[in-house]
Amino acid sequence: MGIFEPFRAIGYTTSSVPFSVQRLGTETFVTVSVGKAFQIYNCAKLSLVLVGPQLPKKIRALASYRDYTFAAYGNEIAIFKRAHQAATWSSHNAKVISLLLFGEHILSVDVEGNLFIWAFKGIEENLTPIGHVMLDNNFSPSCIMHPDTYLNKIIIGSQEGSLQLWNISTKKKLYEFKGWNSSICSCVSSPALDVVAVGCADGNIHVHNIRYDEELVTFSHSARGAVTALSFSTDGQPLLASGGSSGIISIWNLEKRRLQSVIRDAHDGSILSLHFLVNEPVLMSSSSDNSIKMWIFDTIDGDPRLLRFRSGHSAPPRCIRFYANGRHILSAGQDRAFRLFSVMQDQQSRELSQHHISKRAKKLKMKEEEIKLKPVISFDCAEIRERDWCNVVTCHMDTAEAYVWRLQNFVLGEHILKPRPENPTPVKACAISACGNFAVLGTADGWVERFNLQSGISRGSYMDTSERRSFAHDGEVVGIACDSTNTLMISAGYHGDIKVWNFKGRDVKSRWEVGCSVVKIVYNRLNGLLAVVADDLIIRLFDVVASRMVRKFEGHTDRVTDMCFSEDGKWLLSSSMDGSLRVWDVILARQIDALHVDVSITALSLSPNMDVLATAHVDQNGVYLWVNQSMFCGASKVDSYAKEVRSVKLPSISSTKGSQDEDSDEPIVDHPQSKDAPAFTTLDLQIPDLVTLSLLPKSQWQSLINLDTIKERNKPIEPPKKPERAPFFLPSIPSFSGEILFKPTGSENEEAKGDNVEDTRIKSGLAPSQFLQHLQSNIPFMFLLTRCLFYRHNIYAGNNVSAFTDYIKSLSPSTLDMELQMLRIVDDEEEELESRPELLSIELLLDYFIHETSCRNNFDFVQAVIKVFLKIHGETIRCQSRLQDKAREFLDIQCKTWQRVEKLFQSTSCVVAFLSNSRF
Repeated sequence: MGIFEPFRAIGYTTSSVPFSVQRLGTETFVTVSVGKAFQIYNCAKLSLVLVGPQLPKKIRALASYRDYTFAAYGNEIAIFKRAHQAATWSSHNAKVISLLLFGEHILSVDVEGNLFIWAFKGIEENLTPIGHVMLDNNFSPSCIMHPDTYLNKIIIGSQEGSLQLWNISTKKKLYEFKGWNSSICSCVSSPALDVVAVGCADGNIHVHNIRYDEELVTFSHSARGAVTALSFSTDGQPLLASGGSSGIISIWNLEKRRLQSVIRDAHDGSILSLHFLVNEPVLMSSSSDNSIKMWIFDTIDGDPRLLRFRSGHSAPPRCIRFYANGRHILSAGQDRAFRLFSVMQDQQSRELSQHHISKRAKKLKMKEEEIKLKPVISFDCAEIRERDWCNVVTCHMDTAEAYVWRLQNFVLGEHILKPRPENPTPVKACAISACGNFAVLGTADGWVERFNLQSGISRGSYMDTSERRSFAHDGEVVGIACDSTNTLMISAGYHGDIKVWNFKGRDVKSRWEVGCSVVKIVYNRLNGLLAVVADDLIIRLFDVVASRMVRKFEGHTDRVTDMCFSEDGKWLLSSSMDGSLRVWDVILARQIDALHVDVSITALSLSPNMDVLATAHVDQNGVYLWVNQSMFCGASKVDSYAKEVRSVKLPSISSTKGSQDEDSDEPIVDHPQSKDAPAFTTLDLQIPDLVTLSLLPKSQWQSLINLDTIKERNKPIEPPKKPERAPFFLPSIPSFSGEILFKPTGSENEEAKGDNVEDTRIKSGLAPSQFLQHLQSNIPFMFLLTRCLFYRHNIYAGNNVSAFTDYIKSLSPSTLDMELQMLRIVDDEEEELESRPELLSIELLLDYFIHETSCRNNFDFVQAVIKVFLKIHGETIRCQSRLQDKAREFLDIQCKTWQRVEKLFQSTSCVVAFLSNSRF
């Protein structure tokens, strides 16, 4: 096990798959695809409700029905009941491209023209389709829909431009429409009978009457690309919404047969789905730009406005950094957006405002993307001044100014920092002082200037008089850093010169040469070490005060993309384009962990608590989180000094296991069994990989563990009082319990015959009725335990062990302890020990514990019983070779089970740590 293991991915809202909408009661839910998993949002506030598990391949089509979600990936269709996979349909031999909910059936179509019909009833048992239709060879299906009121009939659109009407009950083609000589991209039924809308690749929308095969009206917007999505309004307004590959949404008035309004900047990518909510003037849209938006038609002129939305980066982020003590992540992407992601709650994630982008774009008749600031190449933040003034500064691509942001209000600041305005050059590096009052900027021509963040006024420039141009560096400034006391400022030039400046006096204190071109620098304010990576792929650590190199790390085989120190300065993390992430121990001067991912890391950041690592990757729009295992498990379980690079999968959105760990994929029940071990069949009555608790009150099994303490605490402090005198005509006998016991009537012979029983009864202090009840209660324990013994050899039925478990769960802690005490071997004579029935019972109890532990049933109660059992019979097991083999097998299964339980809790421990540090 390495130090960092996959946790989950954040920042994903939707991918390039149309969504599925369903209505449950008064609420509407939308199911979207996010790569290999799916997410369900509540449309009331677009709040995330459920995240599905990770699938082997990317999802290509979705459908939903009540608690069931159908996801097509590759040649298979997975059926989920909420987040648990119930079944898999595998009849297709080609990639499935479409799913359609049709009454009590699901229709699936693949690229080769196979249409299968699946029934809802018996989803978990019936894994075969109830019908199959083979489409024509020259007919490539592209979309499928069901016309309202058409019983057992569907319409299938093709890439060739034709439409076909099929009856799935008789499996016959009823009619073929000629089409419009253009590939059909979308098709939807209207509230009017017999009317459908067809969107084509040439940009035309055809409203067609399928009963008479007549065209009613045609709308055209060829300049906006193919028509990829359509939806009719159902609230009484005669509206048709269409979305194209250019990201523009058009609203058509069907009565006036003209264009009513256009949402020009609806999305940055191709629109995948449109849906009018039932009987509401609300339109929901999704796009390949990783966003879902809802538009409401409540203005006087009938134009829609944005009601609510949920989005992430539409292009890969290139700079990330933890903020607010690890609760948030600042992320700047190539989509020109500067975003803040919440690690704990998706609803708190948002994009920082750039001052009325939509209004300015509409006024200038330009796209919002053209007005936004250029992509961020570097930024720095200081949390100490968040409530006072702007506390974030950003450098943008080919921009001669640096911008400041006020994170308290999530908006762009009022000041623009312009170094050397008489001869501007692009700003390449920036840093904020530890006090949060100053920002230092470095430009492409070697100029370094300091600004006051509160006023935005320049406070002087750093110039080296030894340089030929009196600039800070003779070339581009690639990095700037400030110490914790505003005493030193460090700057690095592209040509390998690193200089340490007097922060206030702005003069050079020391300098040194790296020897080759510098790519990036990172400074740790705690230990005063500066990490420098150069073109030779070597990471060098310099002591800034002593101006000498103290460490050198080698291992990367391609360009180093990013570095960061841990908060305590003991670790240095680095990433490279070779796909590796390496963790270096600064004190020991060696590598302690290395992992390789398929997609190269472009940016990384370690949380201040060192519990979570965030990474950004090439061509990935999300931010990926990794858990520091050394924070949540024992140090002995972490490979502290890993020299070999281990291959690890990227974290999934559903926070499932992403690591290719062979031990983690091994089922717990796959353990070696001896010949004498019982052939117990594992009952899969719980969710896979999880444990099932007994649902007993916590006090019941805790009292069993602490029974000795309870008895000691409940000892009487006074001797028992003499019982009240019974009536003279009822003979009584003394008892140790203090309870009045009446002497039974009978002949002297009967009394003589029952002397032994009477003595035992008197010694136990029980009344005759209680004593008989005790004798009878002892029978079920031995009977059920012996019954398990007779079913050891391939005749075992699961209800035998469950019956025994239910019985001992019904016992009180003191009674169960007494049952276990009665099996104790007191006179352990070696000659007779092998034939003692108690030894056989102990062996059988070990078999029972092996079975229950491997099945992970009644986990809390069984573990308590095991502790009491070993406390009573541990010495007997240690001395008997007959029981030692059984005990070793039980120990092996117990260790595997607890390892699995610890791994399950490690992923949740990270979330608990976040919640403990959060402020609500």
